[in-house]
Amino acid sequence: MERFESKHFGMIEFQPETVIQFPAGLPGFEQESRFVALEQPGVKPIVFLHSLSRPDLCFITLPALVVEPDFRLRVPTEDLRTLELAEDRQPQIGAEVACLAVVSVAEGQAPTANLLAPILVNLRTRRALQVIAPESGYSHQHPLPVAL
Repeated sequence: MERFESKHFGMIEFQPETVIQFPAGLPGFEQESRFVALEQPGVKPIVFLHSLSRPDLCFITLPALVVEPDFRLRVPTEDLRTLELAEDRQPQIGAEVACLAVVSVAEGQAPTANLLAPILVNLRTRRALQVIAPESGYSHQHPLPVAL
């Protein structure tokens, strides 16, 4: 078991095999490559994606299927290759990949989720990538369902 001090959650304990690796980092945070996914009692289905090198860096995410139950992946071949997934078909959410939408919260506005560029995590290898799919028809400011 490893430990990490978080500004937001205090001491975090995690298994090394649960670390999510972003080979190229995240857009705007290219130097950040190691994260853990945290779920907190009472706020499910929210998943906090926490950097392991910056105690203050944590993204609020939601499973894409919670935000949009009919969500369909459109992953470019190059991204499938980076994620070490089969290149001849789209991966299955929940079986092969976790698909998380980053939530944006702006003062005076309703929170939104980025379905245009979801974060995909290969569930077998724990390799991850923020996949930008401009032809998907989804928005980077998708309204959240009222029932959350």
